Amino acid sequence: MKATKLTENFSLEELCFSATANRLGFKEYQENPSKEVVENLMYLAGKCLEPIRAKFGKFSPNSAYRCEKLNEHLGSNNKSFHVIGCAADINLGSKEKNKKLFDWIKSNLEFTELINEYDYKWVHVAIQRGRENEKQVKKIG
Repeated sequence: MKATKLTENFSLEELCFSATANRLGFKEYQENPSKEVVENLMYLAGKCLEPIRAKFGKFSPNSAYRCEKLNEHLGSNNKSFHVIGCAADINLGSKEKNKKLFDWIKSNLEFTELINEYDYKWVHVAIQRGRENEKQVKKIG
C-alpha cells in the first residue's frame, strides 16, 4: 500500500496498521480496505482525530480499521465500528490523560460512540455519517 494521506496528520497506512494482524498473517486483509472504509477513516480522522491531536498533541491510535478476520480473532462484536473504519482506540499514555481525553471528547466533539475501556486503559471513539450526534457513552471492563 503506498502512502495515502487522509488528513493533514493521519495516513491510511497508520489507521490500517495492526501489529496483531501482521503477526497473525492477516496483513493482506488490512492492506486492502474498501473505498467505503477509506472514506470512513477520512471522516473519522477529520472529525475526531485531528481535533484530538490539536488539543492533546501527537498520538497514533492503537487500533482503527480492523478487517473482519482480525476483529473476529480479537473477540470483538461483528458490528464493531472498527470493521467499517469508523472507530479508533486511543491511549495517551496514562489513565489520567485518557480520562481527560474521554471527558474532552464527551464535551467537545460529535461522536456516535464513546467508550471508557478497562478504567481508562484506552478510549474508544467512533463516528459514522448520519449518526454523529447519537453520543452513546459506555464503559467496558
